[in-house]
Amino acid sequence: MKSTDLIDRIAEATGGTKADAKTALETVLTSIVQAAEVGDEVSLPGFGKFTVRHTAARMGRNPATGAEMQIPASRKLVFAPAKAVKDQLTGANQKKA
Repeated sequence: MKSTDLIDRIAEATGGTKADAKTALETVLTSIVQAAEVGDEVSLPGFGKFTVRHTAARMGRNPATGAEMQIPASRKLVFAPAKAVKDQLTGANQKKA
């Protein structure tokens, strides 16, 4: 699914325009990124949470040459789905026959 598909769905569900839906989607995504920049966690009950994970510097290998190289420390945005989302993806909420 692309952002245009999400925009279409938001506009249809809210009865608003695609321009309004695009603004809403961009605002949500920008807010998540801005919160991550300052290290805040973004929790969306029933959907999941976005957190920043810090990875330490470590030694690695260049796959092309095999030479050792230093991999710098970094911060990564991580999404952890809520239990309801996990259950829906695994089919845990489906009735057994």
